[in-house]
Amino acid sequence: MKLTVDQDKIVAFLVDLLNTPSPTGYHEEACQCVIRTIEALAIPDLVIERNRKGSVLITLPGAADDQPRATSAHIDTLGAMVRQVKSNGRLLLVQLGGYAWNAVEGENVTVHTRLSGRRFRGTIQTITPSVHTSRDAREGKRDDERMEVRLDVRSSSKEETVALGIGVGDFVYFDPRVEVTDTSYVKSRHLDNKAGVAVLYGALEALAASSQRPAQRTTLMIGGYEETGHGAATGIPADVADYVVLDMAASTTGEFQNSDEYSVGICAKDATGPYDLSLTNHLAELCSAHQIAYNFDTYPNYGSDGSAFLRAGGDVRVGLIGPGIDASHAYERTHIDSLVATTRLLLAWLLTP
Repeated sequence: MKLTVDQDKIVAFLVDLLNTPSPTGYHEEACQCVIRTIEALAIPDLVIERNRKGSVLITLPGAADDQPRATSAHIDTLGAMVRQVKSNGRLLLVQLGGYAWNAVEGENVTVHTRLSGRRFRGTIQTITPSVHTSRDAREGKRDDERMEVRLDVRSSSKEETVALGIGVGDFVYFDPRVEVTDTSYVKSRHLDNKAGVAVLYGALEALAASSQRPAQRTTLMIGGYEETGHGAATGIPADVADYVVLDMAASTTGEFQNSDEYSVGICAKDATGPYDLSLTNHLAELCSAHQIAYNFDTYPNYGSDGSAFLRAGGDVRVGLIGPGIDASHAYERTHIDSLVATTRLLLAWLLTP
């Protein structure tokens, strides 16, 4: 039975999730969004749990239980944290995740105060943003100590800003600027990896609509802290035999890359080494059997949640797939065709004995 992937539902959920802040370390709002949406599917015997790190763990019974499987997508995104309230009342930041400062220059942000929960708006800019007042506006370095948040409040001193309750350790969210174009592109910050979470949702929705269950008991994990390297070090059951990671960064397009925005990317190797040969080839064979557009690619500059689980001692075969993205860790873009292709591959893998 061929399952129907509802791309409209996937995109609607993705837009909602993209507009829910979740910089690494601050995940609860986004996790609750996921839980509400999945509970509404009313899938029989589905179990939703949380671990101490806050990950959402979803267990689906399968037709068999002798070679259990897992899949995951991280919900944490890039962001920042207040490092210092400066003497001029503006904010010095420290990055959450790795990105180039010029990728967020000029972006509007929300500062979430740690203790009171109040939120303030502002803009990230250099300390010399205007060409009318500084020759450094064009040529000045973009680094940790030359970027600041200009708050949308009346403050010109550290004392005035601190009096508002803003302080060191407060989270800073970047505006996602979500747009779905009439040419079927999705443009937004944080498609890495909320697009992967949307693919998980799309697979669950298709299973619910067809009243099917996976071939093996399957754990689906939606977790945080991937951007800091330890996301899936815990949470994946120890008896899992095969683990397929969904990560938007797994299909970064760019020079020397083989991925595109219209297919599913299958990672052969990243910075941590090759992914499991038999599982990776199996995923490609499923694409061929089901007429799913795909590309193999290598990613020398990053790892995944699968890497974290293996480093933690996981005895498991790991594969890595994801929808294609342009401008990863900047203002990102993907195409609905890629979201659908990735969902179809995930479903094929879940249903194949």
